[in-house]
Amino acid sequence: MSYYVYMLKSKEKKSVTYVGYTKNIKERLILHNSGKGAKFTRGRTWKLIYKEIFKSKNKAISREYYIKKNRTLRNKIKNNNI
Repeated sequence: MSYYVYMLKSKEKKSVTYVGYTKNIKERLILHNSGKGAKFTRGRTWKLIYKEIFKSKNKAISREYYIKKNRTLRNKIKNNNI
């Protein structure tokens, strides 16, 4: 089974980012945009700007944590859409 680590960017003038992991990235994006995702994502419209695929849940969770804590990497992904 595959797991995804992803980054979303809000479509607001002053955009913010959200990092998460999931098994089904399409379904998860729909949930975020419908207001049923994570509490932080409610009330915003999101677009997917980055994703990575992992074979294990533990590796995906570790990578998610690393990206969340590494502000330099997050800004690089946000501004360059790596």
